[in-house]
Amino acid sequence: MMLIYQNTAAAAAMSEEEMGGLQNEAGDIWQELVKTGEWVSGAGLAGPAQAKAIRVRDGVAAVTDGPFTEAKEQLAGLCIFEVESLERAVEIAQRWPDARYWGVELREVVGVAEA
Repeated sequence: MMLIYQNTAAAAAMSEEEMGGLQNEAGDIWQELVKTGEWVSGAGLAGPAQAKAIRVRDGVAAVTDGPFTEAKEQLAGLCIFEVESLERAVEIAQRWPDARYWGVELREVVGVAEA
């Protein structure tokens, strides 16, 4: 799984043309992965201002607005692809446009819960 991070303020400061270019570039990679059969799933996430953070301590839940962490870069989306090797996953991640501006993170999915 590739986790996609963005700096919300920096992304908002980009022109529509710049952001559209990033989205088109990501779309091209997505289409490639669909064609090769490597694409499994993916989604963008609503902005961190719409998040709810929940922490339970001693049986008492605290629900607060905003992201879970206090950081400039926040989780913006995720992609799940099935590849033959870690090297292929890294190659895809290096090409993802958000990696040039903010960052992406690869994590192996170690289990899937079925309904």
